[in-house]
Amino acid sequence: MAQTNMLAMILAGGRGSRLHDLTNKVAKPAVSYGGKYRIIDFPLSNCANSGIDVVGVLTQYESVLLNSYVAAGGRWGLDTKDSGVFVLTPREKADSGLDVYRGTADAISQNIDFIDAYDPEYLLVLSGDHIYKMNYAKMLAYHKEHNADATIAVIGVPKKEASRFGIMNTANDGRIIEFEEKPAKPKSNLASMGIYIFNWKTMRKMLIDDMKNPDSSHDFGKDFIPVMLEEGKALYAYEFSGYWKDVGTIDSLWEANMDLLDSENELNLDDTSWKIYTEDTGTMPQYIGSTAKIDRAYINQGAVVKGEVSSSVLFSNVRIAEGAKVNDSVLMPGVVVEEGAVINRALVADGVRIGKNAKVGDKKSEDILLVAKNVKGEA
Repeated sequence: MAQTNMLAMILAGGRGSRLHDLTNKVAKPAVSYGGKYRIIDFPLSNCANSGIDVVGVLTQYESVLLNSYVAAGGRWGLDTKDSGVFVLTPREKADSGLDVYRGTADAISQNIDFIDAYDPEYLLVLSGDHIYKMNYAKMLAYHKEHNADATIAVIGVPKKEASRFGIMNTANDGRIIEFEEKPAKPKSNLASMGIYIFNWKTMRKMLIDDMKNPDSSHDFGKDFIPVMLEEGKALYAYEFSGYWKDVGTIDSLWEANMDLLDSENELNLDDTSWKIYTEDTGTMPQYIGSTAKIDRAYINQGAVVKGEVSSSVLFSNVRIAEGAKVNDSVLMPGVVVEEGAVINRALVADGVRIGKNAKVGDKKSEDILLVAKNVKGEA
């Protein structure tokens, strides 16, 4: 098999428990976003746009839908003779008897043979559950320029929030001199984005050694980065300045969708120079009825609106009946809002029906309400 310069591995096996009912039967990377996308579309599209031909997607939890979705590599143009998206599942047994990845690094260790088949010079490791656009080819050029052993993408976060992240403390030239995992008193605000470039030969040896270590957590952040720093290896921080969202909670997923209402939003899903590819749903165009009132909304194909919508995002095939009101809310694919129903500050899951004259959410609430089950209305 021909050598590839850089191969990508997307870690897509997390449970996403903070998304509650949204991930009961669907892996977090397969959760819907932005009207017609899934979260996994972003790292896959970034790979395709960055010229990366071979991508392994490492799945684990509730992976049936995700596996079938990413196996169609043609969505991202990764289905040619020399390219592809490959679903990789765990082989190690946990105490429960189930196959599992024991950590982020173990997920790569279990797939060394797959990586070796392509003999890459560099390995790109990505989280599969963040929303952002990034040119990984530019990050690789930075990695080469600094003759790095590893390069870690970082983003500046508000100092008051830095204690929630893995923080990289750097010298003036960008070299990482210290890594702190969720420090109580952070020294900098450069948060790890969970995006790594490693020299494959160096990382391969470390992975094999780690597999033999019974005391390891088999995790890049907890084990590998500290060891590489102790050994004096050259680790560099690649600063990213664009839109990036960790959609790990209901509130953050709601916020990421609501960001699309801003015509100047940094993500800009209409940018033809860096397209985010997804499944073609094949539905009819959206329909806005004569009784509809729309004020600042992001409405996708197949949606039918006959009621009032204000500051909300409507996914494909949403139905809003006459007399219904939707405010400050995100309605996922197939949601039906019947006559007279009112929704405020909510995220409504796929296929949920809000009954006639039902009241959902509170416009004064600080938190976003997740509605994952049908809401009965008047008989």
